[in-house]
Amino acid sequence: MLLLVTITLLLASASSRPCDTQGSNPELFLSLNKNLLRSLESQEGLPNPSIHLALRLSPHHNQAKETDHLNRLKNELHDNIQTSLTNSQAVSGLMALYALALKSSCYDLNTITFIINDKSETLLTHLKRQMEQEKDHIAFSHRPLTNYYQYSLGVLALCVSGIRVNNHVSHKLIKAAENEQFKHGETQSVDTYAMAGMALQCVKDSGSYAHNAAELDTALSQIKQKILASRRADGHIGNEFSTGLAVQALLAMGSEVGECAASMNAMRTAARSNTYHNPMAISQTLPALQRKSYLSVKTLDCLNEDDTLVLEPVDPVVVLTSDTKVMVTVEVVTASGAAAAYSVDVPKGSSLLEALELLERRDVGFTFQKESSQWGPFLSAINGEQARQSDRRYWLLSSDGTALTQGVGDFKIDFAQKITIKNTSY
Repeated sequence: MLLLVTITLLLASASSRPCDTQGSNPELFLSLNKNLLRSLESQEGLPNPSIHLALRLSPHHNQAKETDHLNRLKNELHDNIQTSLTNSQAVSGLMALYALALKSSCYDLNTITFIINDKSETLLTHLKRQMEQEKDHIAFSHRPLTNYYQYSLGVLALCVSGIRVNNHVSHKLIKAAENEQFKHGETQSVDTYAMAGMALQCVKDSGSYAHNAAELDTALSQIKQKILASRRADGHIGNEFSTGLAVQALLAMGSEVGECAASMNAMRTAARSNTYHNPMAISQTLPALQRKSYLSVKTLDCLNEDDTLVLEPVDPVVVLTSDTKVMVTVEVVTASGAAAAYSVDVPKGSSLLEALELLERRDVGFTFQKESSQWGPFLSAINGEQARQSDRRYWLLSSDGTALTQGVGDFKIDFAQKITIKNTSY
């Protein structure tokens, strides 16, 4: 009888552990942590607040490098946001990530200010105003100024920073979840469901949503169901690069072992095979593997922190160009539906970006422009036609009919294939 009681208690304990990491690999986590830290040395463009967040959520630190990166955020990223605000641009998502990054370093957010029309106001005041503008835009156009991913980030950042989120702002996010409006094009966006889940869980935990507690619980339940329904047979949720945020959301929402153990295993397997070589991908995956989420920023105290993370010298990597050539057909489909096709032979293993650069140099009428993002370069214009976020359009990339989950700088051309680049609305 005593044995039966003991087994029952053990099973109950196991079923109540949120997203157990049985089989976790400290060496693997440390390797990912070092890769993320090393990425700061070769970072192009603006400093990435998502990388800072992941470094700060980790138990292992290099305080000097993290401080240097924090200072870059406070200068370069701050100036970039200031310029956007001066030009009346919507930057709720980037501003929210900036706030979360500062909060993760226990920085006093009340000392961070922006100046508009000679008036100085704090970062959080500006973020609250951005969220009000997003909310008002939803009221008359049924969608945010930016998108629901950035909207969710804004709610999350305010909530984690101890700011009471306007009930009407939260209500818009709840209704969007109920009406299944978290899409990228025609596809359900796992990333958006994950970020919305963390945001609304924070609102629930804060006890600040006085409008209708039952509808908040219903929305959280629907978000969780959507995330779990997107899990593939191999454990990944959505795809390899959305699983990190999805697991973070499941952790934040208190999911039990059976609901995310397979996804934890899938991320570990992918990490061992170097799937997460993009720093942005690591920044979203590492916290999840360490059973942390962006909600964990709320409880960081930055006291008695580790300072043992050291980067060993690495030999320069020499990339040898393959003698084997593969043919790539590039089809461009404009917003009007007109299509044009081009072909180019590229060395096997080239990135899609390198293939497009080779095609452009052939001077056959194909041109393109790219811009920087936290995930790396992305296409902004093809043959003179732009796909702007302000117009709610983007260039959808696919290979032999399958949408790419990696960007132009990461996707590798290992065999002959047809790449389609289509101007798409969302």
